[in-house]
Amino acid sequence: MLNAPMATAQKKIRVVVAKPGLDGHDRGAKIIARALRDAGMEVIYTGLHQTPEQIVETVIQEDADAVGLSILSGAHMTLVPRIVELLSAQGIDDVLVTVGGTIPSDDIPELKKLGVAEVFTPGAPTQAIIDFIQGAVHRK
Repeated sequence: MLNAPMATAQKKIRVVVAKPGLDGHDRGAKIIARALRDAGMEVIYTGLHQTPEQIVETVIQEDADAVGLSILSGAHMTLVPRIVELLSAQGIDDVLVTVGGTIPSDDIPELKKLGVAEVFTPGAPTQAIIDFIQGAVHRK
């Protein structure tokens, strides 16, 4: 067969990197987006000031494997539950949800109870984020 796909070739991981809420600082999100792209993932960056509904719609439209939410505003305990709720309402239970930003350590267990796979706080090495996403998506 000519031009047959190789059986060992893996589909690229598709990650939506999103900035929910009114937080206007996106340098960290852009650094993570670039690192994921350089690691061979397809990255869709939503830009600033996205509503939970817009983020979920992007995840659906882009057939994402994962969504990384970057939140520095302190609104994570409002925004993340809403995004998880909207994903669930759409029957989306196979998208890996990660959160990064200034998240107090006391809030991390509650976010994980909601279904967040991992929380990355300031200073997390980009390679740790890459490794986590690759490992978690390939285990699905």
